[in-house]
Amino acid sequence: MKYLARMDVHFPESMSSEELASYQEREQKYSHGLQSDGRMFAIWRVVGEYANYSVFDVEDNDALHEVLSGFPMYRYMDIKVTPLAKHPNSLA
Repeated sequence: MKYLARMDVHFPESMSSEELASYQEREQKYSHGLQSDGRMFAIWRVVGEYANYSVFDVEDNDALHEVLSGFPMYRYMDIKVTPLAKHPNSLA
C-alpha cells in the first residue's frame, strides 16, 4: 500500500550544532536503508522549508507507523499522511 507523507521538522533553538549534525547523519542512514529496501519509494524536498514529501510502500498502517516512528528526528516532526490508491487514468 502506498502512502504520501509530508514531514516538517522543527528543532528547538537550544539544540547544539553537534547534536543537529548527529540527527542529520542518523536520519540519512535510516532513510537510505528505507530507500534501499523499497519501503521509501520516493522523497522530495520542499523548497525553502525544512520539510519533505515522501512516498512509502508498506504493507499497512501499522507498518507505516513503525517506519515513521523509527526516524531519528521523529520527535521533532509534524507528519501528515495521505493513503494513495491507483488512479483509473494512470498509465503506470
